[in-house]
Amino acid sequence: MTINSMSQEQRTYYLLKKGMDASSYRSKVISNNTSNFNTPGYKRHYVTFEDSLNNSMDNLSMKITKGQHINDGISYGDIKEEVDRTSSMRTDGNNVDLDHEMVNKSSNALMYSALITQANNKLSTTKYVINGR
Repeated sequence: MTINSMSQEQRTYYLLKKGMDASSYRSKVISNNTSNFNTPGYKRHYVTFEDSLNNSMDNLSMKITKGQHINDGISYGDIKEEVDRTSSMRTDGNNVDLDHEMVNKSSNALMYSALITQANNKLSTTKYVINGR
């Protein structure tokens, strides 16, 4: 099933799942960064998802003038791991800032919790509609 053939309900669940997947993956990457804090030459890694999601959402809102312009293969945000090669915190080449990683970890945990809460609320609403009470 392609994204464009999904109902609004399916898209919402799909977006929540993608967000949770990205947050879970980001948590693993942050843990890996903190584990390699003392590894000479290690470059911190980070996960990109939100920018890709915003770009794909912007593409969906474009006006379609011809049927051939519709792309059935649109995906909502790609989850990518990238390496930060732009900075170096120490003389040994390692660029992991432990304080920064801890802030990222806390922020990511809040995001994951918010996504779980939103998914639970959405499921409760769906259950209410199905059961009629």
